[in-house]
Amino acid sequence: MQLPQNLAFAISAEVERVGPKILSQAATELSDAYRAQRPDGKRYIHTDAHRLAYTTVRLPATYAAARSALGQIQSALSGQSLGSLLDLGAGPGTASWAALDAFPSLTRITLVEQDDGLIQLGKTFAQTAQVDLLESADWKCADLASETSVSEHDLIVCSYAIGELSAWSAERLIETAWDAARVALVIVEPGTVAGFNRIRIYRDQLISLGAKIIAPCPHANDCPMSGDDWCHFSQRLDRTSLHRQIKSGALGYEDEKFSYIAFSKAPQESLPSRVLRHPYRRSGHAHLELCTAEGLQQITVTRSAKADWKRVKKLSWGDAW
Repeated sequence: MQLPQNLAFAISAEVERVGPKILSQAATELSDAYRAQRPDGKRYIHTDAHRLAYTTVRLPATYAAARSALGQIQSALSGQSLGSLLDLGAGPGTASWAALDAFPSLTRITLVEQDDGLIQLGKTFAQTAQVDLLESADWKCADLASETSVSEHDLIVCSYAIGELSAWSAERLIETAWDAARVALVIVEPGTVAGFNRIRIYRDQLISLGAKIIAPCPHANDCPMSGDDWCHFSQRLDRTSLHRQIKSGALGYEDEKFSYIAFSKAPQESLPSRVLRHPYRRSGHAHLELCTAEGLQQITVTRSAKADWKRVKKLSWGDAW
């Protein structure tokens, strides 16, 4: 997966004004903070250098995660047309870019972000990229921890944002967002144990509110994950030369691990199962690890099962089965 070309150009135009040494140091500080996953509700981004470093090394990864999750939601909603988007904890608009790609029917976007510097970056990216819908988007500078009401939108997305809130603030925001979602609510978190534990909490909370799961879970039963295992997915994204330089990376790609949950106001067609790991393929068979309504299962698909074999050859981690 790649960033939209016009967004990549807009980012490059902004980061050119910062020296590589400063940008590299800021990227290291951000990386250390994200790995620590601090539970104290503090912000990770403090300076303009941090903001530009984020757009260089973290925005592509969070875009890839959001776009991958929204692709699954798009399939689950069976092509249902969505007109409006609310992006909570928007940063510079990362999830909005992903949603615009996944749902071209969107005609109105509202973004809520507490960092005015990121809001200004988001506006600049939209203008440089010349994306009319993002240029005319409604930005609101507000702290999610104190948001007690939001306007109704068809789709509400909260991507890589709730982890910076206290447990009490997150619970209140989830309920507020669910009340405002006309069609669906999607939450994306880092694919870490801590990120998944938050997703599990939101899952239980939203089920108690009557929400209908549309992805990734194929059921609303108790989550079967236990012990040291956690539900997460992966999206590979291409690194730009600047991305490799700032992160001192030799590879031309990286894999972003993420967890997510999506709910709908109306029941959707349920999935039989979800692929939880990369399919293990051999010349005449493939092994799949699945989440099903009956719990975690492992199955083997052989070449003799022609229809399934054809499907499994194109199957990826995170796909429905």
